[in-house]
Amino acid sequence: MQTWKTLSRHTVLDRGKFLRVEDHVVQLPSGQIIADWPWVITPDFVNVVAITQSGEYLIFRQTKYSLQGTSLATVGGYLEPGEDPLVAAKRELREETGYAAAQWIPIGKYAVDGNRGAGNAYFFLATSAHPVAAIDADDLEEQELLHLSRAEVEEALTAGEFKLLPWATIIALALRHEANLPTT
Repeated sequence: MQTWKTLSRHTVLDRGKFLRVEDHVVQLPSGQIIADWPWVITPDFVNVVAITQSGEYLIFRQTKYSLQGTSLATVGGYLEPGEDPLVAAKRELREETGYAAAQWIPIGKYAVDGNRGAGNAYFFLATSAHPVAAIDADDLEEQELLHLSRAEVEEALTAGEFKLLPWATIIALALRHEANLPTT
């Protein structure tokens, strides 16, 4: 299979580091040219499922502008320009929870939108998490840090309490990975 080719691009909206929209001229493998393919550029981001030394999942209850009511959420945030995803994941865990983790397992890099861009998500499972500092988050949302059991996380996932696709996805992947970790 051949990939599409970007022949040119033109910025139609620039809102700084968090959002840029472009029109691309693309050529399909068949040779067909599409003159106005919209493309969305947002920063890549990380999400982390952190499990404490005692087996509790560090989960937030929080609000988001695009959601009605509250949602359960994982640790996460945007990568700084040039920042390595694992470095960003460790930084976000420490800032948002005050925890650090002994083991980091990458569980995937995923395109947010295969046709329109919108950045990439890097997912990590952090185990043996332990408190090391005070919370130093600069999040705009109100959030409450919860310590949930695996059963509570599974129940919340099934009940749709993780209302953003990246959060539901990373929780499902992390539960699968965590079930396969060697016991100590």
